This record gives sequence, C-alpha cells and structure tokens, in this order.
Amino acid sequence: MSPQLSAPTVRAHDSFLAAMAEFRAEGVHRSPHSGLGRELRTWHTRWPSAEGFAAYVQEVGGVSSDERVDGPVPMSTFWWVDGDTYLGRITVRHRLTPSLREFGGHIGYAVRPTARRQGHATAMLRAVLPHAHQRLGLDRVLVTCDDTNTGSRRVIEECGGVFEDRRQEKLRYWISA
Repeated sequence: MSPQLSAPTVRAHDSFLAAMAEFRAEGVHRSPHSGLGRELRTWHTRWPSAEGFAAYVQEVGGVSSDERVDGPVPMSTFWWVDGDTYLGRITVRHRLTPSLREFGGHIGYAVRPTARRQGHATAMLRAVLPHAHQRLGLDRVLVTCDDTNTGSRRVIEECGGVFEDRRQEKLRYWISA
C-alpha cells in the first residue's frame, strides 16, 4: 500500500500519538500561529484515551472551523496515511480572510519529523489540489511558508507554486488548482 489522503480516522490512533510526540519534541506546541500547535495545546491530554481521540477525530473530520482573529473560516482536514500509519496532515481553508491572505493561505501541511524528506509533503499537496478545485471551486490557492523553510519552498514550487511576494517572514505562492 502507498500513502494516500484519508479523512481523520481512529484506526491511526497509536501512530498519531507517536507523531504528536515527535511534533511536541520539536516545540510545535509553542507556535502561536500554527493550527497543529493549537491542537497540541488543546487536545494532548485527551488524545491518549480512545474516547478523547474519537472526539478529536469527529471534530476535525468533515468540515471544521479555523478560528481566526478576523473570523472563523470553514476548513477541511485530511491525513496522509500509509495503512494505519499517520505520516502527516494537510488542511484546506475554504476561503481567505485578510489575515490568511497575508500569512496563512488556503493550505497548510505538516509531515511528522521521522517521515520528512521522503516526498510526502509534495505528494500530499498534489493530492489535495483536486479537492480544492472540484469540491470547493477554487481555481487557485494561496500557500505560504516561512522564508527560512527551504524544504517547504521546494514543495510549493514543485507543485506549481508561482511566487507572488514576501510579507515579513512569509513567502506567498499561488498554485492553480
């Protein structure tokens, strides 16, 4: 079996917990602007129990809400899994607010540290673009990354990202969906 996009699933519980421990060890939970960091702060004590994890999967599955300073935005979350092994996640915000237009974009992704540099981020981003176009009607999507994140910059460019500009520490790219 090869990795693929999946709706969040309780079948990946053990692997998900191991991945979140990797992200915590990296300090992602301290990042004030990261959706994954926010989830690490909010859910980490509930994830270990089957009931807590099921509640989390139910909350992030389907269409959830990304709470922004300038208002909530509908968001779809997909996991990148190989069988029951959680490798990463990608989120698609259905529209942009002014703050997302500046710094967050339509799409955010994270690959667990032990699965990086294996092509997963590029494959995830390519796989989610049809969803953005066909289901959400987006002709193009904004994807941003930190100016110091050369790996993410390469992923975006490999997926057709066209550089628009740099705003503070963020590079902004548009990708035709």
